[in-house]
Amino acid sequence: QVQLVESGGGLVQPGGSLRLSCAASGSIFSINVMGWYRQAPGKQRELVVSITSGGSTTYADFVKGRFTISRDKTKNYVYLQMNSLKPEDTAVYYCYMEVTTSRWGMSAAYWGQGTQVTVSP
Repeated sequence: QVQLVESGGGLVQPGGSLRLSCAASGSIFSINVMGWYRQAPGKQRELVVSITSGGSTTYADFVKGRFTISRDKTKNYVYLQMNSLKPEDTAVYYCYMEVTTSRWGMSAAYWGQGTQVTVSP
C-alpha cells in the first residue's frame, strides 16, 4: 500500500558529503514520523535521526552536528544531508516512515529498500 524509495547513496571520501532522499507513495492519509536508520555489517540497525509531523527531531549522538534531516510534506519526501562523513558512517541507510493510510486507520511502519553509503579514501 505504501512504498518508500531511497536514492543518493554512494562512495565518498572521509570528510565528504552526501544527500539521501526518500519518496513515499501509495495510499497515504498522513505521515506521523519520518526518519533514517542505518545498519553496518555485523551490527544491529540503529536510529540515525527522526522527525515527527510536528517537526520535533531526534538525532543519534554520533551524527549530531554533521547530519541534518529535512522534509517536503507536500511531496512526502524526507532527506538526509550528511556532512563530514567518517569511515564509521559506512552502512546501508534505510528510510522509515510511520504512515496512516485512512482517516480511521492505525499508523503502520514502512521501510525503504536501503541505500549503501561507503566512506573510504
